[in-house]
Amino acid sequence: MTWDVSESRVPVDSDRRPLVVDLDGSLVRTDTLIECGVAALSRPVKLARALSALRGRAAFKAALAEIAALDPALLPYNRELLAFLREEQKRGRPLVLATAADRRIALAVAQHLDLFDAVLSSDGVVNLAGAAKLAAIEEALGRRDFSYVGNENRDLTVWRDAASAITVDASPRLERAVARVAPIERSFPRDPARNLAILRAMRPHQWVKNLLVFVPLVTARAVGDIGGWAEAFLTFWAFSLTASGIYLINDLCDLAADRQHPQKCARPFASGVLPPQIGLIVAPLLVIAGGSLGAASGIWPVLALYAGLSLGYSFFLKAQPLVDVFVLAALYTIRLIGGGIATGHTVSLWLLAFSSFLFLSLAIVKRVAELQDMAKRERRGLARLEGGARRDADKIAGRGYLIGDLYILELMGVAASFVTSLVLALYVQSEMMPGGDHRPTLAWGIVPLILFWQCRIWFVTLRGEMHHDPIVYAARDWVSWVVTLASFALLLLSSKPTIFAL
Repeated sequence: MTWDVSESRVPVDSDRRPLVVDLDGSLVRTDTLIECGVAALSRPVKLARALSALRGRAAFKAALAEIAALDPALLPYNRELLAFLREEQKRGRPLVLATAADRRIALAVAQHLDLFDAVLSSDGVVNLAGAAKLAAIEEALGRRDFSYVGNENRDLTVWRDAASAITVDASPRLERAVARVAPIERSFPRDPARNLAILRAMRPHQWVKNLLVFVPLVTARAVGDIGGWAEAFLTFWAFSLTASGIYLINDLCDLAADRQHPQKCARPFASGVLPPQIGLIVAPLLVIAGGSLGAASGIWPVLALYAGLSLGYSFFLKAQPLVDVFVLAALYTIRLIGGGIATGHTVSLWLLAFSSFLFLSLAIVKRVAELQDMAKRERRGLARLEGGARRDADKIAGRGYLIGDLYILELMGVAASFVTSLVLALYVQSEMMPGGDHRPTLAWGIVPLILFWQCRIWFVTLRGEMHHDPIVYAARDWVSWVVTLASFALLLLSSKPTIFAL
């Protein structure tokens, strides 16, 4: 069943006042235009062609809706408002969806919800916002009194002619403005979780990865280098702010996939707690702030490489099997290189080899954990499709892996872990020989500790208990802390006491 402004089916004999409902920010806790725009970035050729032939805002919306069609089943609906609308429908109240969104999106939502008697929307020629929306409502309802559900200042144009108002996610200032032009029938307050949502979206817990910038100081046994620590601290914040900005961009690009994930669906943008337009404002500010600190610490080329590779991962590389885990490993290693350049303690080839295999193993851990989760959902009967459709169901949303890839990924990841320990053992054997400033016997103790830790990480993963990024997991795991402190102590004790003379 489809609706159009010319096919309105609002019951004329109903004794109840029609309820006109806005879409973006009201019925759905997001902005569909921004979501279409971000999704269209993954198809740059089509987007460029569409932009070159634009004729106005309505045509722009139509072009984006055609390039990047949204799945209405995945949109974050305002559950409280939706429940209210269903109750009003049962009571016989006519419901009209009136939105500035393009017709493709509006009709898809209406068909999915099976709730509205009529749909009014932008059609590629007319942008149905403000006065244009009011005119369309009056034409569809035949000048009948109506109530209007909205969420922003530009809805005041419609509220002025409405018999009553229903506000959604409105600020106190907007509530007062609405009350001056129409009686407020009901309010659906702003989610209190929004106040901290931007901080959650920045993922400060992921900043633990940026502690890698301090590693060159430790491996160079330069713990007394105060200037080096200061530069490393500045570098830490440069990577942290840049990474947070890119996390926001990544979440905006990954909305559809996140909404299909059992844990990631709770992320601020995916759940609708945080509007996507906030991310578009905050993300570049964070990247600029991080870049400024990177320039001050002398690592801006490394930071630019990190940002470029991260953005490439967000838009394209994360969907390429194997390429994605190698990119993740590279992003970890770049942090080490940045720390080495900032502190003046250049990262050795031994450390690069060690870190490359270590981080490749941890990146594979992350993918294996996701595939295991998908396999569990499969066993529970959440994906029962046949033929080619079954193959798509076996994929991680937004990734290029199948459940059947688990075995080979596990083999590659465990092999990388053992190669990591082998590289470390060769380093101890060749570089920490007697007669220098080291005690190689003590340093050898680090090898089994690191191997034990990696085996334990894989043990936890294969048990299905790896619910976080492995680096974040390690930061919260007491065994990982014991291994880290013990390795650090052995590294220091393997050096002669004169190394500590400041």
